[in-house]
Amino acid sequence: MITVDGAFGEGGGQILRTALALSLAMGEGFRIYNIRANRKRPGLRSQHLAAVRAAAAVGQADVQGDRLGSSDLTFRPEAIKPGEYIFDIGTAGSTTLVLQTVLPALVTAPGPSALVLRGGTHNPFAPPFDFFAIAFVPLINRMGPKLRAKLDRYGFYPAGGGKMRVTVEPRDGLQPLDLPVRGNIERCCCRAVVAGLPRHIAERELKVLKRKLPVKPNDSRIEEISSNGPGNVVIVTMTSAEVSDVVTGFGEKGVRAEVVAERNCYGSAALFSGRGPGRRDTSPIS
Repeated sequence: MITVDGAFGEGGGQILRTALALSLAMGEGFRIYNIRANRKRPGLRSQHLAAVRAAAAVGQADVQGDRLGSSDLTFRPEAIKPGEYIFDIGTAGSTTLVLQTVLPALVTAPGPSALVLRGGTHNPFAPPFDFFAIAFVPLINRMGPKLRAKLDRYGFYPAGGGKMRVTVEPRDGLQPLDLPVRGNIERCCCRAVVAGLPRHIAERELKVLKRKLPVKPNDSRIEEISSNGPGNVVIVTMTSAEVSDVVTGFGEKGVRAEVVAERNCYGSAALFSGRGPGRRDTSPIS
């Protein structure tokens, strides 16, 4: 059994999720201690516990230490079990981070799976649904599996209440993914989403984005949606010949809409200036 020090590196939750994903994929058990030792509230929180229990269900695992606040966990997987699953975090914790824990095993499982994940779908410091669906899923599908993702309901921090669905048609043996170049950026699209907030917030954000980025008139829009709590996210999608990039920015209490959009532009403009039209990204992705 492999032993992992959860305080290694940044000492956060990612080392736990990676250990769970590798354990399922390789069929080898592990023990992790000092879970999230470098966080203000160390140990397992609801989001991390949801990832553990999701991995345990998919891997039919024997688990010890799977409780809130636990800093020590032992995980022994058996065979991967594809099927229909509902994973409810119970908070605004990230659904995509829970998904990344079980997805590597499910894309090569002996049968298809259908997942429902409830919690946060648009969280700061976690991949939002849009990145997963637009940037990540197409690359996985090029390796052989067939993933489909659908957003049923937005879930913002701190209210949560979001819902996403993912279906997985696995492949036995993945095809190599060769991406030596990005290719020219062919299209830039912007969305400003508001839930329970004035429309003018989104209007002001789009005004900044359209001034600073090469966005055509028909490639920007406002979405006014309903969710369990207020929220605002700005989403810029850049489609290149080989990949799509997604840059997001989240509204914050006390931060002007223009500032939220400006922050988004920093990341978006960097792609144009460094790897946009007329230039190539020669860094391989493996």
